[in-house]
Amino acid sequence: MGDMTQTQRPPIVAYGPLNPYMDAELARRFTVHVVAADADPATLPPPVREARALVSFGSVGASAAIMDALPKLEMIGLFSVGYDKVDVEHARAKGIRLTNTPDVLNDDVADLAVGLLYATVRNMVANDRMLRAGDWARGTRPALSGRVTGRRIGILGLGRIGRAIAKRLEPVAGEIIYHNRREAADTSYRYVADPIAFAQQSDVIIVATSGGPEAAKLVDAAMLDALGPDGVVVNISRGSVIDEDALIAALAQGRIAGAGLDVFAHEPHVPQALIAMDQVVLQPHQGSATTHTRKAMADLVLANLDAWFAGKPLLTPVV
Repeated sequence: MGDMTQTQRPPIVAYGPLNPYMDAELARRFTVHVVAADADPATLPPPVREARALVSFGSVGASAAIMDALPKLEMIGLFSVGYDKVDVEHARAKGIRLTNTPDVLNDDVADLAVGLLYATVRNMVANDRMLRAGDWARGTRPALSGRVTGRRIGILGLGRIGRAIAKRLEPVAGEIIYHNRREAADTSYRYVADPIAFAQQSDVIIVATSGGPEAAKLVDAAMLDALGPDGVVVNISRGSVIDEDALIAALAQGRIAGAGLDVFAHEPHVPQALIAMDQVVLQPHQGSATTHTRKAMADLVLANLDAWFAGKPLLTPVV
């Protein structure tokens, strides 16, 4: 573990700027070198290379190159739950510790998932656009929508966030089923082991699984076809979990009814095909983006950094 005295502030690198609160707190505790997310690690100046910790977004992560460019790096504090953009094995091989921010964002991400579900099924965004354009006043009648109540909700990834989503939908769902890599021992929701059977038995699939290579394009054309023409997909996980090309094709061809998406394969770039579709509700990766939760996430990153440099156990270690 590290050490921190009252007179010496450890040098750290922060991909940023992060947010005003986080930036101010980091500056108060540490000697901070702010680096652009797209900076070439090979070009970092000597003072930056003295950094003992790295603070990064989940969408940026930490590559092997940045770890190698910081020879004194001891730990990475990730402002995210997901760490699929971190080269975890390289960090482990170099003895670099990694922390993330689990639990504190569960409720807000779950709230957004439910909001996306209702907005998609009830055509809220398309109807809002139609009204603002004056079409309703000119006599246009909105198309009838589907409904959420009574539908079978499939949770893809019954982890912390998946459970929070399921709890919110229990009062209205006809049934809640789930698919994980393995069956959970502590839930009454019905487990479906085969992903295609899971999709066939779902009216809605809410993607809440963790990202990473093993989950890449888990929701593919076959799963979308199994969901069927009345089915809806909501994704608050990682864009990589859905085969985006297959999703666009399924939506364009009416093989599924709609999608509510907070994450995308190549953020911040979103395919124009998705932007043009009325049956798709889009958000710019806003799952945890509330004032309350972003402060809680920042406080957890700071607490891990403080613990490390005080020689205490990390609060939320990944590695």
